[in-house]
Amino acid sequence: MSTEPVVELQGVHKSYGEVQALRGVDLTIGSGEVVAMLGPNGAGKTTSIAVMLGLRRVTRGQARLFGLPPDDRRARSRVGVMLQESGVPGVLTVRELIDQFRAYYPCPLPAERVIALAGLAEIAAARVSTLSGGQRQRLYFALAVSGDPDLLVLDEPTVGMDVEARQRFRQAIRELAASERTIVLTTHYLEEADALARRIVVVDHGIVIADAAPEAIKARLPSKRMRFRTATTLDGDVFAGLPVTALEQLDGQVRLLSAEPETVLRELFRRGLTLTDLEVAGADLEEAFLALTSRRGERT
Repeated sequence: MSTEPVVELQGVHKSYGEVQALRGVDLTIGSGEVVAMLGPNGAGKTTSIAVMLGLRRVTRGQARLFGLPPDDRRARSRVGVMLQESGVPGVLTVRELIDQFRAYYPCPLPAERVIALAGLAEIAAARVSTLSGGQRQRLYFALAVSGDPDLLVLDEPTVGMDVEARQRFRQAIRELAASERTIVLTTHYLEEADALARRIVVVDHGIVIADAAPEAIKARLPSKRMRFRTATTLDGDVFAGLPVTALEQLDGQVRLLSAEPETVLRELFRRGLTLTDLEVAGADLEEAFLALTSRRGERT
């Protein structure tokens, strides 16, 4: 794998009037990395993407793409982008639009390969105007990969996709990653980030607050995740005095976090609860993400 930096953000600040969207972002993404950028709404993820692509100019700092200014055509020709807001001609068919986009690049992927990656074979002859929201997302993904890019940037790519299409998308990303393309994605589906990314970058209040492998991010939360079912109707008193940091109950299933799961279980058994389908595991990415961003919010 090449060590050439693909994306470099150095001390990047970006302001919109009085609003500071980015407040000193430092980020380097190397060739072949699969990176998920996470953060609450308004945290600076989309602005970071726009800056690295040259769609927004920095207020202060420096952004480089393949060692060049992000708006340099030589850099842009190596990038495929799928943004949340896209507009394409509705009168063309799916295949016609893919062929049109392929023509913009010097060495595009074969059309059939693009169609297969995006799962569009059954609707290749359909006009774009007739596509559902999920089908349009798959089309936008196809357009992003059509030029055989070295860097693929995907902003909330699976919004509107059904379960089957989302699984197909994940498989396509794994295939592309295996060929050492650099992939940067943002998503609100944290299980998707956990499944695909080798590196998680968490942005909050315009700065990077975490940058590590998914396992390392999850390890920052010492609590264990506990799930079980019980036929007993539970009230808050059942958990009174127990080392529980989060608690959810729905349709007989209980989900909680605790740094002392053995203590909690021992006491619940002592209090007469019968538990079934018991599961104790490390915190998942969603729980670690919420802990990271909530602590950040408390400090600011």
